[in-house]
Amino acid sequence: MIPDDNRFESDPDAALPDDPGLPEGWVAEPPDGDSAADVARLTWLLREHERTARGWAGASEQDVLVEVSSHGLAMRENLVIRDAEGQIRAWASVHDRSLGRMLYVHVVDRTMTDSEARRCSRVMFDWAELQARTVGAARGVKTQQIDTGTFEGDERQHAFLVERGFEKVRTWWQMSRPVTAEEEELVSDPEHWEDRGVRFRAVARQGDGMPDEADLRAVHDVLEGAFTDHFNSSEETFEEFVHRLREDPGHRWDHWWLAELLDGETPEPCGALVGTVSESPRGPNGSYVSYLGVLESARGRGVAKGLLRTVIADAAARGRDRVGLEVDADSPTGAEGLYVSMGWETRYVTESWHKDVPVTA
Repeated sequence: MIPDDNRFESDPDAALPDDPGLPEGWVAEPPDGDSAADVARLTWLLREHERTARGWAGASEQDVLVEVSSHGLAMRENLVIRDAEGQIRAWASVHDRSLGRMLYVHVVDRTMTDSEARRCSRVMFDWAELQARTVGAARGVKTQQIDTGTFEGDERQHAFLVERGFEKVRTWWQMSRPVTAEEEELVSDPEHWEDRGVRFRAVARQGDGMPDEADLRAVHDVLEGAFTDHFNSSEETFEEFVHRLREDPGHRWDHWWLAELLDGETPEPCGALVGTVSESPRGPNGSYVSYLGVLESARGRGVAKGLLRTVIADAAARGRDRVGLEVDADSPTGAEGLYVSMGWETRYVTESWHKDVPVTA
């Protein structure tokens, strides 16, 4: 169940010392998720962070609201640092992602001096590590992982992380593939088609458009089973899984698919794909593969390729011009080979950095 009250410490005064080490007149406090000014400033900070590190900005106000809105705070906590004039100059966000795994966002105004930036960074790390110990204790684990991401080549962010004891543990290729109108014919119908004893179908929906819970549970079970041996896999309950994916601004129930083996009398779920919409203010939208998993017992039967053909055909039918996805550069399944063979190319590269925090009473 999603907790009524999140597992974090919501009072910064309880999470930080009386003098956290900020410049004179600067304060650390939660942002106001209902304030248009705060949301706009956080969106600007995040977009400037992306533009400086990657070369272009993609974040939107909706991405910020996922972190700071009252809905998002069921599983998150946020801290901002304001300068003496009240302007937000840095932002930290923690997300109770799953058992033993806490996601962390660390954004520091790129226009600050090195001294100011380092002082803000240290305060946010202090706060994040306290939150890691707090949520770890509530979860009953001995060690709480802090998992944060960077863009490849972002030397300033790397320096912050190295100074604080984080280690780079993984590289991810962010890939994209163009879609043409003709590819609507890749499958007979993205809602339902079959090939060599495998059925590919959209998650069933009721008259009001809401999905069938049994199908959602099948998607969750398949993905939990498919990723058991993958990097940094951790247990996530069905309720946590659905709550988190519904927060995505691109979430749509009609972008979830199941693959089923038809070998026996009863179809057996063996693969799942969860897609989202990638909205673009300057042209056609795209589709994005948030999750693609195939059970080991069904690998080698074209299940992954069939699900990818389905999402491509669906994107073409909707008038979209691309499908994006993320792949582990060190994937044990060699998934990148399939993606490259089907037309995906790496657009940019990200990294995972981790720190394990001992949880004490």
